Amino acid sequence: MNAGVPPSQFSGASPARVLAGTLTTGRRHYANLRARSLLTAKMRLLWVIVGFVFFTLTAFVRIGQLGMAAQTPDRGAAADALVPPRAEITDRNGVPLARAFPSYSLWFNPKALGAKGLPLVKTPEEVARALVQIFPAEDYDDLLDKLKTGKPTYLRRRVLPEEANKVFALGEPALEFPRETQRFYPQGTLAAHVLGFVDADGHGKLGMEEYLNTRLLDPRRRAEPVSLSIDSRVQGAVEDELSHEMLETHAKGAAGIVLDVDTGEVIALASLPSFDPNRSDLADNDHVKNRATNEVYELGSVFKPFTIASAIDAGVITDMAVRYPARPLPVDHYIIHDSHDYGASLNVPEALIHSSNIVTAQIADKLGGQKLRNSMIALGMNQRARIELPAKGFPIWPRGEWPRLRTMTVGYGHGLAVTPLHLAQGYAALVNGGIWRPATLFKVDPAHASAGQRVFQASTSARMRQLLRLIVVDGTGKSAGAAGYRVGGKTGTAEKAGSNGSGYKNKHAVIATFAAAFPMDKPRFVVIAMLDQPQATQATSGQRTAAFNSAPVVGHLVPRIGPLLGVVPDGKRDVDVTDLTPLVANGDGE
Repeated sequence: MNAGVPPSQFSGASPARVLAGTLTTGRRHYANLRARSLLTAKMRLLWVIVGFVFFTLTAFVRIGQLGMAAQTPDRGAAADALVPPRAEITDRNGVPLARAFPSYSLWFNPKALGAKGLPLVKTPEEVARALVQIFPAEDYDDLLDKLKTGKPTYLRRRVLPEEANKVFALGEPALEFPRETQRFYPQGTLAAHVLGFVDADGHGKLGMEEYLNTRLLDPRRRAEPVSLSIDSRVQGAVEDELSHEMLETHAKGAAGIVLDVDTGEVIALASLPSFDPNRSDLADNDHVKNRATNEVYELGSVFKPFTIASAIDAGVITDMAVRYPARPLPVDHYIIHDSHDYGASLNVPEALIHSSNIVTAQIADKLGGQKLRNSMIALGMNQRARIELPAKGFPIWPRGEWPRLRTMTVGYGHGLAVTPLHLAQGYAALVNGGIWRPATLFKVDPAHASAGQRVFQASTSARMRQLLRLIVVDGTGKSAGAAGYRVGGKTGTAEKAGSNGSGYKNKHAVIATFAAAFPMDKPRFVVIAMLDQPQATQATSGQRTAAFNSAPVVGHLVPRIGPLLGVVPDGKRDVDVTDLTPLVANGDGE
């Protein structure tokens, strides 16, 4: 009856007492049960609260960790997935020149139909013909060989979506389209020799892609674009003008440079013919040679201002009115001559205006081989050009002491071969007050530009600005003139030496160069235009010399790029040449 109560508790008791005891015990039992239930509920609630607080604190701690991690270089795999696999390269104004680009590739998977099955539904010949119709630039025989080998291989990199759809329509399961991230150059061939390209394995080749390879792949810095000194607008104008002149003169190649004379920044650097960095499979050809930094040339008369400046600095030239004999000059069984007869004598301004080899050779002779050699060394003409590009040509530099004839020929630009970039750096020192600075392809804050080294006295540089301006106003550089821009410069036409030491057998193969600066009253930029083997055409009045081909390039280019670089034409300003004007007569020699 009262199973929950021990029988001994109520033995001998009356029924009423037994009943009362039973009720009391039941109440106590249920009270205890209720208390235990209430305690259990409280404990469960407490655990819920503790758990909630724990998870809340954990969440806050994790959020704090993520916030701190976002401020540190190492952001982890999740954050790393949000940045491109290779950093972007931009010009000085932020215009993208190279960036990562998601694309498809065409992959041949011969096991797609099974290990023992045939690799293709159609014959390899049929598939190769169909692929050539979709990709006309591909070689049929090359595709056929790859399809017949039965080995997995890429058939093409960078396949557009519409091209992938056409390949898919062929119904060949073995033709697959892996999605990859590849390098893309949105400006096409623009500044190709500056940028280089990225090969199929993701390694930078040539140009800044190779020089910056480690930096561009750094996981901690891939989100930060690298800004170059190049101005894409100026670069485009340089390439356009050089390309036009190449067509006009049927030249073999061309090179052009625009250099900031105070910072050494390369604003534009062009080499033609160019190549398309988007087609790295086609880049390994002769067009990848950089004529501006890797090819060395005897540049001829553009070197004469260096000789004159060195002689002024050394006190060999003290009076611009002094005249020098201008008749053919025999030296060691060799006769130095000019392209035209300019009379019995010339002074220094006339010698530069007419580009006289004879007078410049005499001045170099008086200066002496050691002093001229030291000047050329100070201008960096005896070593590779200082710039970040991997491809830098080593000058053909006469070693040892320079004998008399060598000194005289180097004085007017023969017997020493350098790159156009060497020339640009030298002209910057010639006009900027006499300070030589290395060129750079990185954007430079003018306040932190390289201090450089003094090569010429400031007074000598001022005199050279006058003389270079006279050459454009009255001499061989007339076609480089641009109204209001006060261009100054020097022409140079040098016979091109043959290969393997064969000498100058081809009299029609020349290197035509114009080295310029503007505005000459306060120079800001050097401009170099060089043509490799221009021909005498109707467009150049049947002439191959720099006065008729490379000088006009500068004349057309400066008005295009001046406003872009903050130089506006001003017809009321110019270099004061009043002390030199009475000494010269107009002339158009080379």
